[in-house]
Amino acid sequence: MKLGIGTYTYMWSIGFEGAEPAVRMNAIAMLKRAQELGVRVVQFGPNLPLDALGETELKNIIHHAERTQIEIEIGTRGLETRHLCQQLELAERLGCRLVRTVPELADGSLPSRAELSEHLQKIIPHLERSRIRLALENGNIPAQDLADALDFLHCSWLGITLDTVNSLAIPEGTRQVVKTLAKHTMCFHVKDFVVQRAWHRMGFIVEGRPAGQGQMDLPWILQELRSAKVEANAILELWPPEQASIEATIAMEQLWTEESVRYLRQYILN
Repeated sequence: MKLGIGTYTYMWSIGFEGAEPAVRMNAIAMLKRAQELGVRVVQFGPNLPLDALGETELKNIIHHAERTQIEIEIGTRGLETRHLCQQLELAERLGCRLVRTVPELADGSLPSRAELSEHLQKIIPHLERSRIRLALENGNIPAQDLADALDFLHCSWLGITLDTVNSLAIPEGTRQVVKTLAKHTMCFHVKDFVVQRAWHRMGFIVEGRPAGQGQMDLPWILQELRSAKVEANAILELWPPEQASIEATIAMEQLWTEESVRYLRQYILN
Protein backbone atom coordinates (compact mmCIF):
# COMPACT_ATOMS: atom_id res chain seq x y z
CA MET A 1 0.00 0.00 0.00
CA LYS A 2 1.30 3.41 -1.04
CA LEU A 3 0.10 6.72 0.37
CA GLY A 4 -1.10 9.36 -2.07
CA ILE A 5 -3.09 12.52 -2.55
CA GLY A 6 -5.85 13.23 -5.03
CA THR A 7 -7.72 16.09 -6.57
CA TYR A 8 -10.35 15.64 -3.85
CA THR A 9 -7.65 16.39 -1.30
CA TYR A 10 -7.58 19.87 -2.84
CA MET A 11 -11.15 20.62 -3.90
CA TRP A 12 -11.00 24.24 -2.74
CA SER A 13 -7.52 24.85 -4.18
CA ILE A 14 -8.58 23.49 -7.57
CA GLY A 15 -11.90 25.29 -7.42
CA PHE A 16 -15.41 24.52 -8.58
CA GLU A 17 -18.54 26.44 -9.56
CA GLY A 18 -19.26 28.92 -6.82
CA ALA A 19 -15.74 28.70 -5.36
CA GLU A 20 -13.13 29.95 -7.80
CA PRO A 21 -9.70 30.76 -6.31
CA ALA A 22 -7.61 33.50 -7.88
CA VAL A 23 -5.01 30.91 -8.90
CA ARG A 24 -6.28 27.39 -9.45
CA MET A 25 -4.09 24.40 -8.60
CA ASN A 26 -3.26 22.53 -11.81
CA ALA A 27 -1.99 19.03 -12.56
CA ILE A 28 1.72 19.88 -12.38
CA ALA A 29 1.16 21.67 -9.07
CA MET A 30 -0.51 18.49 -7.77
CA LEU A 31 2.53 16.43 -8.71
CA LYS A 32 4.88 18.94 -7.12
CA ARG A 33 2.77 18.96 -3.97
CA ALA A 34 2.97 15.17 -3.76
CA GLN A 35 6.75 15.40 -3.99
CA GLU A 36 6.85 18.02 -1.21
CA LEU A 37 4.66 15.86 1.02
CA GLY A 38 6.73 12.76 0.29
CA VAL A 39 3.82 10.71 -1.05
CA ARG A 40 4.11 8.45 -4.07
CA VAL A 41 0.71 8.52 -5.77
CA VAL A 42 -1.53 11.22 -7.26
CA GLN A 43 -5.09 10.38 -8.26
CA PHE A 44 -6.69 12.80 -10.72
CA GLY A 45 -10.49 12.89 -10.55
CA PRO A 46 -13.26 14.50 -12.61
CA ASN A 47 -12.67 17.85 -10.90
CA LEU A 48 -9.30 18.05 -12.70
CA PRO A 49 -9.73 15.76 -15.73
CA LEU A 50 -6.56 14.99 -17.62
CA ASP A 51 -8.48 14.13 -20.79
CA ALA A 52 -9.40 17.82 -21.04
CA LEU A 53 -5.74 18.86 -21.35
CA GLY A 54 -3.75 19.55 -24.49
CA GLU A 55 -0.92 17.44 -25.87
CA THR A 56 1.88 19.59 -24.45
CA GLU A 57 0.36 19.58 -20.97
CA LEU A 58 -0.05 15.80 -21.03
CA LYS A 59 3.56 15.31 -22.10
CA ASN A 60 4.71 17.59 -19.25
CA ILE A 61 2.67 15.57 -16.74
CA ILE A 62 4.08 12.27 -18.00
CA HIS A 63 7.64 13.64 -17.91
CA HIS A 64 7.25 15.08 -14.41
CA ALA A 65 5.70 11.88 -13.04
CA GLU A 66 8.44 9.72 -14.56
CA ARG A 67 11.21 12.00 -13.30
CA THR A 68 9.87 12.07 -9.74
CA GLN A 69 8.67 8.43 -9.77
CA ILE A 70 5.14 9.41 -8.78
CA GLU A 71 2.43 6.94 -9.73
CA ILE A 72 -0.65 8.39 -11.43
CA GLU A 73 -4.21 7.09 -11.12
CA ILE A 74 -7.18 8.63 -12.92
CA GLY A 75 -10.83 8.92 -11.97
CA THR A 76 -14.03 9.49 -13.88
CA ARG A 77 -17.79 9.05 -13.66
CA GLY A 78 -20.01 6.66 -15.58
CA LEU A 79 -20.31 3.11 -16.88
CA GLU A 80 -20.64 3.59 -20.64
CA THR A 81 -18.23 1.32 -22.51
CA ARG A 82 -17.05 3.93 -25.01
CA HIS A 83 -16.28 6.45 -22.28
CA LEU A 84 -14.47 3.92 -20.11
CA CYS A 85 -12.43 2.73 -23.10
CA GLN A 86 -11.31 6.32 -23.66
CA GLN A 87 -10.26 6.47 -20.02
CA LEU A 88 -8.36 3.20 -20.36
CA GLU A 89 -6.51 4.57 -23.40
CA LEU A 90 -5.52 7.65 -21.41
CA ALA A 91 -4.50 5.46 -18.48
CA GLU A 92 -2.26 3.36 -20.73
CA ARG A 93 -0.53 6.46 -21.99
CA LEU A 94 0.02 7.76 -18.47
CA GLY A 95 1.22 4.41 -17.17
CA CYS A 96 -1.73 4.09 -14.78
CA ARG A 97 -2.63 0.77 -13.23
CA LEU A 98 -6.06 1.88 -12.02
CA VAL A 99 -9.07 3.87 -13.20
CA ARG A 100 -11.66 4.82 -10.60
CA THR A 101 -15.24 5.50 -11.61
CA VAL A 102 -18.47 6.49 -9.90
CA PRO A 103 -21.00 3.90 -11.13
CA GLU A 104 -23.79 5.96 -12.64
CA LEU A 105 -25.60 6.09 -15.98
CA ALA A 106 -25.07 8.74 -18.65
CA ASP A 107 -27.91 10.88 -17.28
CA GLY A 108 -26.48 10.73 -13.75
CA SER A 109 -29.07 8.27 -12.47
CA LEU A 110 -28.20 5.09 -10.61
CA PRO A 111 -28.09 1.78 -12.49
CA SER A 112 -30.31 -1.10 -11.51
CA ARG A 113 -28.60 -4.32 -10.47
CA ALA A 114 -29.11 -5.70 -13.98
CA GLU A 115 -27.79 -2.52 -15.64
CA LEU A 116 -24.72 -2.47 -13.39
CA SER A 117 -23.78 -6.04 -14.29
CA GLU A 118 -24.56 -5.47 -17.98
CA HIS A 119 -22.30 -2.43 -18.25
CA LEU A 120 -19.47 -4.06 -16.30
CA GLN A 121 -19.66 -7.21 -18.42
CA LYS A 122 -19.07 -5.12 -21.55
CA ILE A 123 -15.91 -3.49 -20.22
CA ILE A 124 -14.22 -6.68 -18.98
CA PRO A 125 -12.54 -7.61 -22.32
CA HIS A 126 -11.04 -4.11 -22.50
CA LEU A 127 -9.73 -4.37 -18.93
CA GLU A 128 -8.17 -7.74 -19.68
CA ARG A 129 -6.51 -6.39 -22.82
CA SER A 130 -5.12 -3.25 -21.16
CA ARG A 131 -4.35 -4.97 -17.84
CA ILE A 132 -5.69 -1.92 -16.03
CA ARG A 133 -8.03 -2.25 -13.05
CA LEU A 134 -11.40 -0.51 -12.88
CA ALA A 135 -12.49 0.37 -9.33
CA LEU A 136 -16.10 1.38 -8.62
CA GLU A 137 -16.49 3.94 -5.84
CA ASN A 138 -19.12 3.22 -3.20
CA GLY A 139 -21.64 5.91 -2.46
CA ASN A 140 -25.24 5.81 -3.57
CA ILE A 141 -25.40 2.12 -4.47
CA PRO A 142 -25.73 -0.27 -1.51
CA ALA A 143 -22.45 -1.99 -0.71
CA GLN A 144 -24.03 -5.43 -0.96
CA ASP A 145 -25.30 -4.71 -4.49
CA LEU A 146 -21.77 -3.74 -5.55
CA ALA A 147 -20.32 -6.85 -3.92
CA ASP A 148 -22.95 -9.10 -5.52
CA ALA A 149 -22.21 -7.72 -9.00
CA LEU A 150 -18.45 -8.24 -8.55
CA ASP A 151 -18.94 -11.73 -7.13
CA PHE A 152 -21.16 -12.64 -10.09
CA LEU A 153 -18.73 -11.32 -12.71
CA HIS A 154 -15.67 -12.71 -10.91
CA CYS A 155 -13.14 -10.58 -12.82
CA SER A 156 -9.79 -9.80 -11.21
CA TRP A 157 -9.63 -6.49 -13.10
CA LEU A 158 -12.85 -5.20 -11.50
CA GLY A 159 -13.06 -3.98 -7.93
CA ILE A 160 -13.91 -1.21 -5.50
CA THR A 161 -12.65 2.22 -4.52
CA LEU A 162 -13.48 2.09 -0.83
CA ASP A 163 -14.55 5.47 0.56
CA THR A 164 -15.00 5.86 4.31
CA VAL A 165 -17.80 8.46 4.22
CA ASN A 166 -19.71 8.43 0.92
CA SER A 167 -22.14 5.66 1.87
CA LEU A 168 -23.56 7.70 4.75
CA ALA A 169 -25.76 9.18 2.02
CA ILE A 170 -27.72 5.92 1.65
CA PRO A 171 -27.26 5.60 4.70
CA GLU A 172 -24.74 2.84 5.42
CA GLY A 173 -22.11 2.99 8.15
CA THR A 174 -18.38 2.72 7.53
CA ARG A 175 -18.01 -0.62 9.31
CA GLN A 176 -20.82 -2.20 7.29
CA VAL A 177 -19.33 -0.93 4.03
CA VAL A 178 -15.78 -2.03 4.87
CA LYS A 179 -16.91 -5.50 5.98
CA THR A 180 -18.87 -5.94 2.76
CA LEU A 181 -16.37 -4.51 0.28
CA ALA A 182 -12.90 -5.08 1.77
CA LYS A 183 -12.21 -8.22 -0.31
CA HIS A 184 -12.92 -6.29 -3.53
CA THR A 185 -10.94 -3.14 -2.65
CA MET A 186 -8.42 -1.86 -5.19
CA CYS A 187 -8.19 1.73 -3.92
CA PHE A 188 -8.79 3.17 -0.44
CA HIS A 189 -10.05 6.76 -0.07
CA VAL A 190 -8.98 7.89 3.39
CA LYS A 191 -11.48 10.52 4.46
CA ASP A 192 -11.97 11.30 8.14
CA PHE A 193 -15.21 12.78 9.44
CA VAL A 194 -17.43 13.49 12.42
CA VAL A 195 -21.18 13.02 12.77
CA GLN A 196 -22.60 15.42 15.35
CA ARG A 197 -26.11 16.26 16.50
CA ALA A 198 -27.35 19.72 15.57
CA TRP A 199 -27.64 22.07 18.53
CA HIS A 200 -31.43 21.57 18.59
CA ARG A 201 -30.85 17.77 18.57
CA MET A 202 -33.23 17.30 15.64
CA GLY A 203 -30.85 15.89 13.07
CA PHE A 204 -27.14 15.42 12.44
CA ILE A 205 -24.32 17.33 10.78
CA VAL A 206 -21.53 15.49 8.94
CA GLU A 207 -18.24 17.35 8.54
CA GLY A 208 -14.74 16.46 7.45
CA ARG A 209 -11.71 16.38 9.72
CA PRO A 210 -7.97 15.90 9.21
CA ALA A 211 -7.06 12.22 9.19
CA GLY A 212 -6.85 10.95 12.76
CA GLN A 213 -8.99 13.74 14.22
CA GLY A 214 -12.44 12.35 13.47
CA GLN A 215 -14.44 9.14 13.86
CA MET A 216 -12.71 7.08 11.17
CA ASP A 217 -11.12 4.00 12.76
CA LEU A 218 -8.09 3.79 10.49
CA PRO A 219 -6.23 0.97 12.32
CA TRP A 220 -9.34 -1.24 12.12
CA ILE A 221 -9.91 -0.49 8.42
CA LEU A 222 -6.29 -1.23 7.55
CA GLN A 223 -6.50 -4.50 9.46
CA GLU A 224 -9.62 -5.48 7.50
CA LEU A 225 -7.89 -4.69 4.21
CA ARG A 226 -4.77 -6.61 5.20
CA SER A 227 -6.86 -9.58 6.28
CA ALA A 228 -8.55 -9.51 2.88
CA LYS A 229 -5.06 -9.55 1.26
CA VAL A 230 -5.90 -6.83 -1.24
CA GLU A 231 -3.53 -4.54 -3.13
CA ALA A 232 -4.71 -0.94 -2.79
CA ASN A 233 -3.16 2.50 -2.59
CA ALA A 234 -4.46 4.86 0.11
CA ILE A 235 -5.51 8.22 -1.30
CA LEU A 236 -6.14 11.04 1.16
CA GLU A 237 -9.38 12.97 0.63
CA LEU A 238 -10.64 15.90 2.69
CA TRP A 239 -13.88 17.76 3.39
CA PRO A 240 -12.74 21.08 4.91
CA PRO A 241 -15.75 23.25 5.82
CA GLU A 242 -16.04 26.61 4.09
CA GLN A 243 -14.44 29.49 5.99
CA ALA A 244 -15.01 33.25 5.83
CA SER A 245 -13.08 33.53 2.54
CA ILE A 246 -11.84 31.21 -0.19
CA GLU A 247 -8.27 32.07 0.85
CA ALA A 248 -8.93 31.03 4.46
CA THR A 249 -10.58 27.80 3.30
CA ILE A 250 -7.62 26.95 1.07
CA ALA A 251 -5.23 27.67 3.96
CA MET A 252 -7.20 25.23 6.12
CA GLU A 253 -7.12 22.66 3.31
CA GLN A 254 -3.35 22.94 3.01
CA LEU A 255 -2.90 22.63 6.79
CA TRP A 256 -5.25 19.63 7.01
CA THR A 257 -3.32 17.89 4.23
CA GLU A 258 -0.02 18.25 6.06
CA GLU A 259 -1.52 17.14 9.38
CA SER A 260 -3.21 14.17 7.71
CA VAL A 261 -0.08 12.96 5.94
CA ARG A 262 1.88 13.12 9.21
CA TYR A 263 -0.79 11.04 10.94
CA LEU A 264 -1.11 8.51 8.10
CA ARG A 265 2.65 7.96 8.04
CA GLN A 266 2.28 6.14 11.37
CA TYR A 267 0.43 3.39 9.50
CA ILE A 268 1.37 3.64 5.81
CA LEU A 269 5.10 3.77 5.24
CA ASN A 270 5.33 3.57 1.46
